[in-house]
Amino acid sequence: MRKPVLWEKHGHIGYIRLNRPDVMNALNYDMLAALGEIIGNMEQYRGDIRAVIVGGEGRAFCAGADLKERALLKERQVLRNVNKTKEVFTAIERLPQPTIAAINGYALGGGLELALSCDFRYAVREAKLGLTEVGLGIIPGAGGTQRLPRLIGPSKAKELILTGRKISAERALALGVLNGVAGDRQQLQELCEALAVDIATNAPLAVYQAKLAIDRGMNTDLQTGLEIEAEAYEAIISTKDRLEALKAFREKRAPRFTGE
Repeated sequence: MRKPVLWEKHGHIGYIRLNRPDVMNALNYDMLAALGEIIGNMEQYRGDIRAVIVGGEGRAFCAGADLKERALLKERQVLRNVNKTKEVFTAIERLPQPTIAAINGYALGGGLELALSCDFRYAVREAKLGLTEVGLGIIPGAGGTQRLPRLIGPSKAKELILTGRKISAERALALGVLNGVAGDRQQLQELCEALAVDIATNAPLAVYQAKLAIDRGMNTDLQTGLEIEAEAYEAIISTKDRLEALKAFREKRAPRFTGE
């Protein structure tokens, strides 16, 4: 039986790939459960896996919810699926490791919401992105109405959400939805891996605390944000990696970080 989500590790980079290419990686409950389990187990790799790339098999990143499954569900089951989606995407957002969405094709509805829960987003030039839920009589229910306005501002987010428009990768880049656009899938992989490697060469605990400070600070006032930053800085003062960085500087060599 084919696994709905694939997972592997190479060096300090974790790779997660949605694996229902025959339905454009549409999210059914089994896929959400499998993705949630992988994310839940990521804590045991803390310090070893230092960046995570999320992608999709086939010609799509993720086309959103599996509408064939949805048509067979009762209202309480639909709410179960929506709540599970929100739970899993929030878990991705809260991973200490930075996450990179490699958008290899369509990212629609819940698929774009999945990408928005990642820290970075890169897409191939032919990709189409959109929060298309209003055309189905619903709204983005897995964070789209909250994460997209925080990323690009409320007015631009409303334009996309209230029209349900599908936009090109170039338009998404101009709006600030994407960090970059690749010419093809090979270049997309190279872009994402280059970013992951750049992150992974640094002290992982420092990276985690910096990400935490940014994420928490963005949702509060400046003074509270500065206090969050101070707490994050204090948390890494006693780490072995900080001492290793000082030693490496004295010895004029690259530091060897262990995540301790």
